Amino acid sequence: MNWYVDVLKNYAGFSGRARRKEYWMFALFNFLIGIVLSVIGGAIGTQVPYYIYLLAVFIPSLAVGVRRLHDTSRSGWWLLIALIPLVGFIILIVFLASEGKQEQNQYGSNPKLAPQVG
Repeated sequence: MNWYVDVLKNYAGFSGRARRKEYWMFALFNFLIGIVLSVIGGAIGTQVPYYIYLLAVFIPSLAVGVRRLHDTSRSGWWLLIALIPLVGFIILIVFLASEGKQEQNQYGSNPKLAPQVG
């Protein structure tokens, strides 16, 4: 849960690097919360809570995605490759799942080597 909260605390932080674990734990919690809100919305007859949640986590999702790409020495603009149907999404998933660069790059030092807070 800390990984999810840490991303929300760094709400619009597009600079720096994000570990794979940070990105994928945030994605997992988003997925689970989305399912719960969809079920609740189905029970009450409206999907408004789900859409409000999607709107609330849109910027943090972009920010952690950009930081994840920075960890692999890629620009955040690579997120736009997902706009290419199917192939772009697959390429983006490969980029997001790949190991980050061990050495320091233009986006900062390796987040695995940084002391963990909390």
